[in-house]
Amino acid sequence: MSGQPPFEGSREGDEPMPHASGEDAISVASRALQLMTRHGVESTPENFEVWFKFALGRTPELTRTIEILISNKRSFDAATNRSLFSTFAAPLPDRADQEVTDRLGRILAEARRFVQRSLEANREHMNALGSVAAQIGEGEDAAQIIKALLDELAKATTRAADAESHFSASLRELEKVRNTLAAAEQRSNTDPLTGLANRHALGEFCRRAQMLAMESGQPLSLLMIDIDHFKQFNDRFGHQFGDQVIRLVASVLKEGLRGDDLAARYGGEELVGVLPGANLARCEEAAERIRQTIAKRQVTRRATGEALARVTVSVGVAQFVPGETLAELIERCDRALYAAKRGGRNRTVTERDADGPVAAGSLPRYGARGRPFHSGTPNSCRG
Repeated sequence: MSGQPPFEGSREGDEPMPHASGEDAISVASRALQLMTRHGVESTPENFEVWFKFALGRTPELTRTIEILISNKRSFDAATNRSLFSTFAAPLPDRADQEVTDRLGRILAEARRFVQRSLEANREHMNALGSVAAQIGEGEDAAQIIKALLDELAKATTRAADAESHFSASLRELEKVRNTLAAAEQRSNTDPLTGLANRHALGEFCRRAQMLAMESGQPLSLLMIDIDHFKQFNDRFGHQFGDQVIRLVASVLKEGLRGDDLAARYGGEELVGVLPGANLARCEEAAERIRQTIAKRQVTRRATGEALARVTVSVGVAQFVPGETLAELIERCDRALYAAKRGGRNRTVTERDADGPVAAGSLPRYGARGRPFHSGTPNSCRG
């Protein structure tokens, strides 16, 4: 099973590649190369761009990330270097589609034209008031002067009303654009079947959670769920039924996590829960609650309410080791999940027990209160 690098995802507070000139640029480049050599970073253009920005010191998030990696004695291997580049140096993708770009262009163009018209009208207004002032100085008829003043005030009132109407319309249009962008961002981070976070959102969340865990010393754990015998659901009842099963498990997973946790669909019938601040034991407890809740559920036929199948899941649990990649964390969690499958499915296994007797299916697994976790028929095949 493959995972994502630790910092993958769109970057926050990003800025264009900083520029230095003359001797400053040479000095920064020299320092960047020295740092790369000291920390065993391969000399590539992409890595040099990252370390040049680090040496320049104008990207606080990059500085903090590399300093934490160094303090945790993290090796700057190919996966870490790619993650650093994609997060802090690679060009960001254009997140606004052409329709949004065109709408913004029209709004700005119209605003520019309106401002120009307003400036011209204001100049005419000032000239007219100057003319009225001259009439007063020349002793013109008072009635005519008052009429001229009232006419100019009426025009000014009309222009103010037009301006308010125009800017209100512009604000409404901008709000529509903002909602469009927000909806697009939500879609890009959400799995359409389950409504959980997708792989992209999972990578972003884990990057932030890993950074916080390394910085604060707080634990971070992950649980991975795989639906038992999922292929049989699809073969017996069809793929729509299989989708219903995935949605059921996703709902229980989301309900079983805290507000600060993340529930995500990792792929296929595999779901993931990320628990910041939870150590291995607490994550195991949460995983076991979720597993037991799912085991009590049945999938029914919507038209008749007929119970069709009992759903069970196997769960693997692992705790983040400071400095490791997300791929390494997921690999250990996956190993525990595989041990749960080998041990008979419908059970929770932690990385600590993945290579023990439970993994071989020879002993029952006991929870914190001494009750055995359910043991099904041993089967070495994952599914």
